Amino acid sequence: MSEWARENVPLLTALLSAVALALVFGAVGGAIPSGVLPRASDAVLNALPHLNAAISATAIATIILGWRAISRGNVGRHKALMLSSFGLFAAFLASYLYRLILVGTVEFPGPETVYTYVYLPFLAIHILLAIVCVPFVFYALLLAATRPYEDLYHTRHAQVGSVAAVLWLISFTMGIGVYLMLYHVF
Repeated sequence: MSEWARENVPLLTALLSAVALALVFGAVGGAIPSGVLPRASDAVLNALPHLNAAISATAIATIILGWRAISRGNVGRHKALMLSSFGLFAAFLASYLYRLILVGTVEFPGPETVYTYVYLPFLAIHILLAIVCVPFVFYALLLAATRPYEDLYHTRHAQVGSVAAVLWLISFTMGIGVYLMLYHVF
């Protein structure tokens, strides 16, 4: 990457985070019209939540394995697994937003008491962690992308990456919990 990018990781992190979160909030808020996207069949749209749960479970595994790899000093494996995790996150997000724009949100099928006292707080924490983890993930990735491996020891990559991994793991796990409550438990 360029010297400019190397010197401006915080700015790039802020810009990428703002764009990513604007897309999410735009989709959730209905600012992106469904007519701009080609519509998949109902069978595909109905399969996307199940695909997203599988993507999330796979991302949990790649994050854990990536963390394990770096703890054992295997930088190449760590890099491949964390890039895979980011790719899975991007695939999840594209699929989730695509379905959200075309279909909208899913109504909670369970009892009102569970909705109010379990589902909504659980969903709120999941959403909050998903939002908070975005800049941490971008910052860790941009540090790694703009520096040789040896230079990462002189940055906050390990600290920020640890925070990003924990937030990511909890968010993905809670996302699977939301999925289970919407499609399997009730």
